[in-house]
Amino acid sequence: MLLETYQDKGLLTVTLVNGQTGTAGVYAYRGDLVLKEGSLREGSTTDRRPPEALLIHSALIVENDKIKFINGLLPTLDLLPVLVEKYKADLAEDCIALIYVENIGKGLQVELEGVTYKLMPFKEGLVWNELLEELYIEKSELKGQSAEDKVAIAYAAAKSYTPKTPLVSFAEAEDNTIEVIKDAAVGAI
Repeated sequence: MLLETYQDKGLLTVTLVNGQTGTAGVYAYRGDLVLKEGSLREGSTTDRRPPEALLIHSALIVENDKIKFINGLLPTLDLLPVLVEKYKADLAEDCIALIYVENIGKGLQVELEGVTYKLMPFKEGLVWNELLEELYIEKSELKGQSAEDKVAIAYAAAKSYTPKTPLVSFAEAEDNTIEVIKDAAVGAI
């Protein structure tokens, strides 16, 4: 099973959801997905430092060992090709990819390796909540559902999601990056 393979390789971290949905053979995951593993600690062949790059707060639907739905947050657009390169063999041909990116100023679509990535700007908040809002999913639709089935509901809604954003080359998308300025006033006062 694909998610078990990822778990064994240490590619899943901060796992919130990892299990079968109400549909047999369909699995859901929520957590962070490793894009770049940390280096091995000195003298070790298995113990790694923390990951260097993540798809933060990701949500996946896996069916027949293929990723059918992928969502999450990339801190920078230049990590998109890293995501694609690392996971392209596991992406279904009809994969729905809704990716938030901190350093883009407007929504865009980019096709890489046969998958169209719908890129959305991200300012602040929780990625999951932003996704539910973007897909017009009411909290009442999720009430009483298992955590896995909530991801499946998001996937079902994403199938009909068609943003009115332009399809551009990756180079054009890079031209639309912005400088992200983080507010220093976070945490308890």
